[in-house]
Amino acid sequence: MADLQDEPHSVGIGAQDLQAPAGPETKASALERAAALLSVHPVADGCNTLVWTLRQSPYHDIETPDAGVDTDIPRLRAGGVGAQFWSLLVPPQAGTHEGEAGDRAVCETLDQIDAALTLVRRYPDSLRLALSADDMADARNRGRIASFLGPVPGRTLTGSLGALRAFHALGVRVLAPAGAPWAQGTLTAFGHEVVHEANRLAVLLDLAGCEPAVARQLAGASKAPVILSNTAAAALNPHPGNVPDEVLVALREANGLAMVTFDTARTGDSLHAVADHLDHVRAVAGPEGVGLGATFGAEPPGPRPTGLTDPSGYPRLIAELLDRGWPESDLALLTWGNALRVVRDAEFTSRRRPSPARGHLPAVAGGA
Repeated sequence: MADLQDEPHSVGIGAQDLQAPAGPETKASALERAAALLSVHPVADGCNTLVWTLRQSPYHDIETPDAGVDTDIPRLRAGGVGAQFWSLLVPPQAGTHEGEAGDRAVCETLDQIDAALTLVRRYPDSLRLALSADDMADARNRGRIASFLGPVPGRTLTGSLGALRAFHALGVRVLAPAGAPWAQGTLTAFGHEVVHEANRLAVLLDLAGCEPAVARQLAGASKAPVILSNTAAAALNPHPGNVPDEVLVALREANGLAMVTFDTARTGDSLHAVADHLDHVRAVAGPEGVGLGATFGAEPPGPRPTGLTDPSGYPRLIAELLDRGWPESDLALLTWGNALRVVRDAEFTSRRRPSPARGHLPAVAGGA
């Protein structure tokens, strides 16, 4: 199978495609270097909410530029995106009883999975379903955008691991514990079972939105790396969605990955502010613990930092980091290498995990 060392196909980006205004020679050089780097090490973006948006507004055709939504295939390619994690989270249902809410969440999640699979099938020349690290590398080498399904909401698991196995059989590879009753305040006994089974299935745990104490517990309990699919540094901006340094340290110890978002409320209103958050996460979590999770996919596009209003802005961000002295080896980890590593490490861990938790039957298909 293809691997990171294989000669990749171009992801469709060149310096001439960046459409940046003319500037000093050093800046143009940085943009050229960014384009060259992204042609080999494209962006693996940890969070895009387009699936939910398309369910609400199915008339969008993302094969052509579409001003009504901030994500389409031309802009993904212009930005050098080679892998995308499509979020399957659904808004919490207000005004329903706990049992009703759980049933509704499962149904909504199944609809999200179906919509994501339909999206990938609709654009076979650009998107390719990815179930593994090999799929991720192979899609890149074939000029496709590797498409991972997840996260799905952890609140869909209400005392049984059957839903997790079913989601895995359908192609889901990320689970978000935030909001689940087994991951509020503390990680319950069932929560530990969920972690064990996620490790066995090579399903990544996405700690975005978890309370810091629970996030540290999850990072410590998991034998596979955990991720934060979209976050920023609380040390720079104490937004409730941002991650404190104590969690970044736990993530570093667990070989995990914090993927920085492009959200004005969480990062600030400029490309430079986003770069500051990347600098901080890299300093605390290490070069192997920082990634990118922009959280594009909105309609209409929400407030975004200047220069990063859609996926086509990635080259400008990489150029900024080059100007700040990031070595190209660290940028290759930021864009592609770290995401590939956590997916592959989760697969390695799954091969070492014992059979399913006692009292639960394995899935008929899709189990590890």
